[in-house]
Amino acid sequence: TGRPLRFPADQRSMVYRELSALLGAGMPLVKALDILIQSPELGDSTILLAGIRDSVREGASLAAAFSKASESVTPFETAIIEAAERSATVEPMLERLAAFLDEQSKLRDKVQSALIYPSSILTVGGCGAVLMLGLLVPRAREILAGSNIPLPALTRIMIAFGAVLMKWGLPLIVVLVVAAMAIRRKFRRDPTFREQWNRRLFGIPVFGRGYTLLVNLRFARTLEIMIHGGVSLIDGLVFAGRATGSPWGAHLAETEAESVRHGSSLSDAVRRIPPLALSLPGWIQIGEASGGMERLLNSAGQRYQDHWDRFIARCLSLLEPILILVIGCFVLMVTLSVLLPVLSLSQAIGK
Repeated sequence: TGRPLRFPADQRSMVYRELSALLGAGMPLVKALDILIQSPELGDSTILLAGIRDSVREGASLAAAFSKASESVTPFETAIIEAAERSATVEPMLERLAAFLDEQSKLRDKVQSALIYPSSILTVGGCGAVLMLGLLVPRAREILAGSNIPLPALTRIMIAFGAVLMKWGLPLIVVLVVAAMAIRRKFRRDPTFREQWNRRLFGIPVFGRGYTLLVNLRFARTLEIMIHGGVSLIDGLVFAGRATGSPWGAHLAETEAESVRHGSSLSDAVRRIPPLALSLPGWIQIGEASGGMERLLNSAGQRYQDHWDRFIARCLSLLEPILILVIGCFVLMVTLSVLLPVLSLSQAIGK
């Protein structure tokens, strides 16, 4: 068995958009997938599409076929497609899903482009600092070894740090890689561990704020699509919870769907879901009172989108100077640890 084939986001977006157009033209699903398989732009992804076509031909839903085809297909996409099938709005929802993926791709490209310069600085500065730490600092110690001049404190600290790094650096990397693989395996196999891990993400400084915004954005957008497609509030709550990509949020949404089934209002149910409890319940409550739920959810989604865009822009603007400052301080410390012994020796000779 070889490595699983990747299904890149840009190719998934292309498939969703072209599949939406073909289905909108009245073409049967299996025939539309056959046409997409012949597309040369998809490369190896045509193998995945062939598997999706075969699954659909055997009676599987489109959402289940996509989910089974590749791990690259996110729970958010699966939830959207499943809801589209239930509400008989596959064509417009696939188009909206493609647009959402395109927005995420543009954002990812923007982040990667913004990280090129600080990453280059970090790499060059780090390599230079490690070279100085491994060669020049020990050389400075050798220079003062034959004299009675004590090594400066900073030099002793950097020598000790270099020794620890040389001795334990590689074993530490191996341990971290093994631990990461073990956590990833447990994350996949243990739903309880996955929810607990996901719950902690919301409490991480800065990252937790951005993750909360993204979860609220996905929930609002998906629930709006659900309601537009005629899905009930109970099913819409479940699908929107899955679409957040948060295992904890999805579990809570399924639990609160039962409370809605037994008479609770949607706004109260969402208020009992901690990641969504800040401002989204207020928007939903106004929608319930005014009868304009879809319009209010669209406004809420746009608001979260604006907050998300500003959050990313702010983080990127701060990341570059922080990285440069950190690597600059490290290089300065290494440089001083080399220069201080030389200055001490020069002063001793001068006396």
